[in-house]
Amino acid sequence: MSKPAIDLKRMNDIIEKTITTIDSGRKEIFEIAENARKECERIKNELTSIQQKISLFILEVEQLEREERRAKAKLMMVSKDFSRYSEEDIRLAYEEANNIRIKHIIKQQEEKEYIGKRTELEISFKKTYEIVQKAEKLVSQVGVAMDFLKGNLSDIFETIEDMNKKQYLGIKIIEAQEEERMRVSREIHDGPAQSMANVVLKAELCEKLLSIDINQSKQELGNLKDIVRNSLKDIRKIIFDLRPMSLDDLGLIPTIKRYTDNFIEEIGINVEVLVLGEQEAIKPIIEIACFRIIQEALNNISKHSKAKDVLIKIEQNMDKLSIVIKDNGIGFEMDKQNRNPRVSGFGLIGMKERAELLGGKLDIVSVPGEGTKIILSIPLERKDDLYE
Repeated sequence: MSKPAIDLKRMNDIIEKTITTIDSGRKEIFEIAENARKECERIKNELTSIQQKISLFILEVEQLEREERRAKAKLMMVSKDFSRYSEEDIRLAYEEANNIRIKHIIKQQEEKEYIGKRTELEISFKKTYEIVQKAEKLVSQVGVAMDFLKGNLSDIFETIEDMNKKQYLGIKIIEAQEEERMRVSREIHDGPAQSMANVVLKAELCEKLLSIDINQSKQELGNLKDIVRNSLKDIRKIIFDLRPMSLDDLGLIPTIKRYTDNFIEEIGINVEVLVLGEQEAIKPIIEIACFRIIQEALNNISKHSKAKDVLIKIEQNMDKLSIVIKDNGIGFEMDKQNRNPRVSGFGLIGMKERAELLGGKLDIVSVPGEGTKIILSIPLERKDDLYE
């Protein structure tokens, strides 16, 4: 009877030491991420400064080009009319044209050097940002391990079998949450945030051009308007990906049709949505799960299937919601996928997990050269309080 207690104490000691080691490593990884993030910020600020200088160089080069053309025209005129201009006039005109040409060349070289610096900084920023991403991913994964190790171990022998079954699913859910946060952060950084920075630069350029070249200023303002419009489009897309508001306002079917219409327009793959029977209101958690599964399925089709047509059939009865997603793409070998589910990535795994969390079932049938069919069935009522 004393053996399990001794084993449990020893296990607790091992886990406590493991936690201490992992926590120390997590702090070091976090410091690396923080230092890399600060370096990214420094490079970003330097890039902004260099871009501003390049914008000024562009204006100065354009001004010198105009002055050089004027000086050349004057030199040509003086050189041709010996009756009106002396050799001294010709010499002065030549020196003026030559001095402006030299200034123009020097300014062009300075502009070229700053453009080279900007390119180097952009490459450095990309590499540093990759370090930040990898470090953040490691921190997230270590955090998952810490959460499990710090859990209550008093009944570990009674629950070890159940933990083995749920561990992978739990880790994937937490990792999916962290990866989704990182994805949204990256989309905002690479999309709207970059656009807003560009807006500031364009606005400053327009401000300088107003007193120099009105037509060029109008053109830049037009470009500025396009940047703001595209930025607004990116923000709306991010909001829609986070949570389609039309699910709350219109329901599942209209939201799917709206999404597939956009999918057809952007990807070029034809999608037909076939709704059978009368559609009644279902719980929001089921709606969002079904929408995400369809969204992931279409994403996989666009990336891997080479399909031209997709059929989505939705049928609701008294106790369950059934969805079939079928494409005419290249398909894949089911035996290989069953032996190692990771060969198809975590997309299919995530779809199955969503269905299983709601007490449903998701089956995948695929034959090379004959396309793929995804069959989803989710109960509309459950005995437990999952939805309460």
